[in-house]
Amino acid sequence: MSATMTPVDTEQPVRAPRDGAHRLLLRLARPGAAALSGVLLYLSFPPRPLWWLTLPGFALLGWCLRAARPRAAFGLGYLAGLGFLVPLLIWTGEEVGALPWLALAAVEALFIAATCMGIAVVSRLPLWPVWGAAVWVLGEAARARVPFGGFPWGKIAFGQADSVFLPLAALGGTPVLGFGVVLCGFGLYETVRRIRAHRTSGELPRGPLAAAVLAVFLPVTAALAALPLVEDSAEDGTATVAAVQGNVPRLGLDFNSQRRAVLDNHARRTEQLAADVAAGKVAQPDFVLWPENSSDLDPYRNGDARLVIDQAVRKIGVPTVIGAVVTPDTGKLRNTLIQWEPERGPVATYDKRHVQPFGEYIPMRSFVRLFSSDVDRVSRDFGPGNKVGVFDLAGTKVGLATCYEAAFDWAVRDTVTHGAQLISVPSNNATFGRSEMTYQQLAMSRVRAVEHGRAVVVPVTSGVSAVIRPDGTIEQQSRMFTPDALVAEVPLRSSLTPATRMGTLPEGVLVALAVGALGWVGYTRGLARERSRNAG
Repeated sequence: MSATMTPVDTEQPVRAPRDGAHRLLLRLARPGAAALSGVLLYLSFPPRPLWWLTLPGFALLGWCLRAARPRAAFGLGYLAGLGFLVPLLIWTGEEVGALPWLALAAVEALFIAATCMGIAVVSRLPLWPVWGAAVWVLGEAARARVPFGGFPWGKIAFGQADSVFLPLAALGGTPVLGFGVVLCGFGLYETVRRIRAHRTSGELPRGPLAAAVLAVFLPVTAALAALPLVEDSAEDGTATVAAVQGNVPRLGLDFNSQRRAVLDNHARRTEQLAADVAAGKVAQPDFVLWPENSSDLDPYRNGDARLVIDQAVRKIGVPTVIGAVVTPDTGKLRNTLIQWEPERGPVATYDKRHVQPFGEYIPMRSFVRLFSSDVDRVSRDFGPGNKVGVFDLAGTKVGLATCYEAAFDWAVRDTVTHGAQLISVPSNNATFGRSEMTYQQLAMSRVRAVEHGRAVVVPVTSGVSAVIRPDGTIEQQSRMFTPDALVAEVPLRSSLTPATRMGTLPEGVLVALAVGALGWVGYTRGLARERSRNAG
C-alpha cells in the first residue's frame, strides 16, 4: 500500500502497435468496469443471497479509481452509482412511472460520484484502502442526511444481513459494518495489485503487501471477534407477539372503498386469530401489531372505523397497535400508530417522525409539478411527529419505527435508548407490488436486530411480514399478498450493544479519518505547488 512508485509504475514494456478497435476497448475498459462494479453491488442485495459480491464489486471499483484524476473518478463513480442504484431503486417507479425512479437514481448517484472522487484523491496515500473505505462512509453519511433529511436506502450494510461481516453491526452499527466490507474489497484489489507487480518486476515490497493482506483479513477477524456480541438470550423473559397481515384488494375498488377494505381485512384477520386462539390452534398473544396504514380511515373522526377496530381488539382481548392516518381539522396529516386497549380504546399514539419526501409530502411542489402531475396525488402533506415511540404493551416496552424510518440509524437507536425491549417496524409496501423493496426493507430490520440486540417484528399490509430474532435470523415470515397472522414467542432484552451505547461516535470517527486524509492530500499538494512556484 506504499505510495512509493515501483518499476512497474515507471517502466513501460515495448508494445506492438494497436489498431483503433483495440484502443477503443482499452479506453472503455475502466468505464465498463465501473458500471459493472455498481451492478455487482446491486446483485449483492436481497432477495439474492449473494452478499459476497460486494467484495469483487469494491475490488473492481478500487481498480477503476486508484490514481485516477478527480474529474475522471467523478465520471467513473457516477457510472458505478447508476449501475448500483438504477436497478436497486426500480420499485420507486412502480406506481408513478419511470421518470421519478430514474430522477431519484440519477441524483443519488451524484453522491457516489463525489465519494469516488474522494477515494481517488486518497488512493495515492500509504494504507489507501483504509482511507478509501472511510471516504465511502463519509459519502453514505452525507447521503443519509441531505437533501430533505436524506435517503440512506442502499447503504452497503443493508445488503449484509446474511454475511460473515454482520456481527460488526453490534460493534459499531451500520457505519462500521459498511466500513469493514469496503475495506475488505479494496484490500482484495490492493493485494492482487501487489502480487501482479511482483510477478512483473521481481520486487516484493513486503510491508505494503502485508498491509494489503491485513486489510482483507482484519474486517473478517473483527467480525468473528464480535460474534459474542450477537446475543439471543431472553434477559427479561419472553413475550408472545402476533403480527397481522390483512392484505389489500388488488382490483375493482376506488380509493375510498379500498381504504375501508384494507381496514376490514385487518380486522377480519385479527378476529380469525382470536378464533384460532380459542380453538387452541395458536398461543394467546400478549399483544398484536398491525401494519402502517392498516386504517387509512381516521378512527377519531370516523365512527365506523372506530367500531370495526374496537370490535376486533375486544375479540383478541390484548393491546393492539393500529396504523392509522389521522386527519386533524387544520394543519398536516399524521401517519400515526395508536395503542388500542380492549376495554379503554386508544390510549397512546406515536406520530412518524421522518416522513417521506415526494411520498408523504411534496417539497418544492410548484417546481416538481413542472415535471410530473403525479405530485398532486399527495393533495395534503403529512407532518412529522417529535416524540420517540415506545409503547408499554402488557408490560413489554415496544419501540416503534414506521416503515421508511427503519433506514435511519437514529430513528431505531433512540427507541432502544428509551427502554425498548423489542422493536416493531410496521410498514405498508402495497404500492410497490411484488418488487424487491419489501425484501430490501426486511434485510434492514435484520441488521437492526443485530445492531441493537433486539427482536424485531415487521407487520406489513401485503407482505413480507416477519418475526426476527435478536441474532438476525428470521423465525417466521409471510408470503406476499396473502392474509396471515404470525404468532411467535420472542426474547426480551434490555442490555445495550456497543453500537447502541456509542451512537454516532463510530460514524464520526470514520468521517474524521476521511476528512483528515482528504485534508492531508490537499495540504501536501498545496505545499508542492508552493515549492514549485518558489523554485521557478
